[in-house]
Amino acid sequence: MLKKLEIEGYIRKLPRSSKQVEESIKLAERDLEFARSILNQNYDWAFNIAYNSILQAFRALMYSKGYRASSRNSHIATLKFAEIYLEESDILYFDRMRRKRHKSVYDVAGAISKTEAENAVLKSGKILDKVKKLIE
Repeated sequence: MLKKLEIEGYIRKLPRSSKQVEESIKLAERDLEFARSILNQNYDWAFNIAYNSILQAFRALMYSKGYRASSRNSHIATLKFAEIYLEESDILYFDRMRRKRHKSVYDVAGAISKTEAENAVLKSGKILDKVKKLIE
């Protein structure tokens, strides 16, 4: 599967860097904490920042395996890479978040409900924990 993603141009091999892994985890933790802190102030941004936390966690996973996303469709590339290592339910949730995030960032203010934002923050924490265990 990794070879297929390389051939299709989604990912590229790179030297493993514990510093890149560590920095991406720090970014994921920062974003998760901030999403929690603004949850009751702005549902759209709490959701979007929780999404970014998962994206950073997935990037950390890629770095830990010696890969990075190519510049082409980097969010999709990261998603496809994570499919190899995580449960299907986590991948499907992230993909739904990706589409909803796009709508809330580019098309419609107020697109995210309180429940969606709360669920996104909760799920982001759970996925980050799973990724950390995979990296250890």
